[in-house]
Amino acid sequence: MSQSADALRLLRTSTHGPGGVGAVLCNASAGVEATVAWFEPRYWIARGAAQGALAGRGNTTLFEHAGRRYVLRHYRRGGLVARFNADRFLWISELRSRPVRELTLNLKLHAAGLPVPLPVAARYEREGLLYRADIITEYLPDTRTLAASLADGEVGLQAWAAIGRCIRRFHDHGLCHADLNAHNILLRGEEVLLVDFDRCARRPPGLWRDANLARLRRSLDKLEDARPQRRFDEAQWHCLLAAYF
Repeated sequence: MSQSADALRLLRTSTHGPGGVGAVLCNASAGVEATVAWFEPRYWIARGAAQGALAGRGNTTLFEHAGRRYVLRHYRRGGLVARFNADRFLWISELRSRPVRELTLNLKLHAAGLPVPLPVAARYEREGLLYRADIITEYLPDTRTLAASLADGEVGLQAWAAIGRCIRRFHDHGLCHADLNAHNILLRGEEVLLVDFDRCARRPPGLWRDANLARLRRSLDKLEDARPQRRFDEAQWHCLLAAYF
């Protein structure tokens, strides 16, 4: 066991595959120490602690432990690659693996006081040149995704302004969100939070900020295209932009 400057505890365990190696990394300040079993949904189902999946949040499982709720997310591939490789990634090094990078970044964002979930633990399992991975974060109670809120009805202009200010706060911190969409923006009253920092990174100011906003706009338009009645319009978007700028 070792502890890094980022308050991560590294627990190494063997994977089940022949010749495979793996590790579990825990956030020392999270107050729990995850084991390999924590990353298996069937472990929580068998104990009656699984509370289902989170709609629109990818391959995720919500579970409860010691009175606290957590979100387990399995890393999956997207696009055409997913047709023949659902969840395996090329191994380069531990520090460059997706779960370790996301856990470390999420920890730094949380320490900086940004509205993100508390990172709890991450796991990877290697077999040869490939690996599979998962991450656990604390569940944010009383939140709904922007996508779910729009599905239930229109989101008020005050909320759109808050979203714009929240995104700007992350951008001022240098955070480029690789997948800024309506499913990764959470609303809780007047509070706005961001989740899912896979493949995200801190960068100096640049055109990536505009690309982030454009990605969010495409996500919103895609949701609208699938709805018979519009819940999002130009007035709401301009309200977001006005608050952002």
